[in-house]
Amino acid sequence: MTITRFDDPAAAKFREDVSTWVHEALPTKWRTDRAALTPDEVQQAQREWDAALHEGGYAGLAWPAEYGGRGFGPIEELIYYEESSRANAPDGFGRIGRVLAGPTIIVAGTEAQKVKYLPRILDASEIWCQGFSEPGAGSDLASVRTTARKVDGGYLVNGQKTWTSFAQYAKRCLMLARSSTELGRHHNLSFLLLDMEQDGVDVRPIRQISGEEEFSEVFFTDVFVADEDLVGPEHEGWGIAMTVLSNERGTTEAATRLVESTAQIDLLNRCCARHEGLDAPRLRDRCELLRWQILRTTEEKAAELDWFTAGSILKVQWSELIQDSTRLGVDSGCPEHRDYWRHHYLASKAMSIYSGTNEIQRNIITDRVLKVSR
Repeated sequence: MTITRFDDPAAAKFREDVSTWVHEALPTKWRTDRAALTPDEVQQAQREWDAALHEGGYAGLAWPAEYGGRGFGPIEELIYYEESSRANAPDGFGRIGRVLAGPTIIVAGTEAQKVKYLPRILDASEIWCQGFSEPGAGSDLASVRTTARKVDGGYLVNGQKTWTSFAQYAKRCLMLARSSTELGRHHNLSFLLLDMEQDGVDVRPIRQISGEEEFSEVFFTDVFVADEDLVGPEHEGWGIAMTVLSNERGTTEAATRLVESTAQIDLLNRCCARHEGLDAPRLRDRCELLRWQILRTTEEKAAELDWFTAGSILKVQWSELIQDSTRLGVDSGCPEHRDYWRHHYLASKAMSIYSGTNEIQRNIITDRVLKVSR
């Protein structure tokens, strides 16, 4: 039986168990010397964390038991992500598979797809990436130009995706492609599971303003996807893509960002204490509002209510909170934490763009939540 409220004593016990496990399971080098790790050592720690999650039963916490999960609900899942974030646990390579690919295949995939892919997602033996955004179709996802042309036994994919996380490591890709030139908008796209390790896939990492290379642009030239790797009906991939995006913009990501922003505001208060004229308390209030909204959304989801309205604002809340916090950190002029604030301020600039721009999110709230006619 899953937990349905955060004030349930079982939730406190579960949080204690998770916290203990996370701190014991953290890779040794990550726990003792994280700041000094080389890029190769960071990757090794990420892979060790993937293995630990699988062994400890936390890789598929909210997945149904019949697919290798533990059958818990959204509250247990949220508690896990809060505690792992508080412990600064690594972001494993299997994250997109666990959070996006697996739940999508469970909901919309065939039994053969579940048998083939879910075990390899859980143990992170196959890394996944998400092929949605394109140079001319990021905010307007329905305008993707990458094509999937029907051929004998499957599809040939041609086009380009960008801002693709983990693409340089991925074995598989959740792919949204245009499969019809005749059908109307939103009914001309198909959802495919594409093998990244074949001829015709060209991955080019993108160096960000922060100096990191978290994303890549990916070019596809006559890349084959078999019929059995079509998810859902042909040309009806838009609805499946919305399932992916609801997970991407949901409480899991928001909980991780809440912990991140709380830590940043704690640091900011120490910086501001030494610099007159800087005011951080309003950011603390916004952090508490974000926390309340996450709890409300998660409890509605656990109760199987319509949680879309409560969760619709989360991505806008956490992205702009972190941007404002890091900007104030830079403005503090704190010499002790100058490099930290500079790095995180630059990295935060993308937050209001990825996972759907905040302008688009506000349009969704206006149209689908407030139902304001334009």
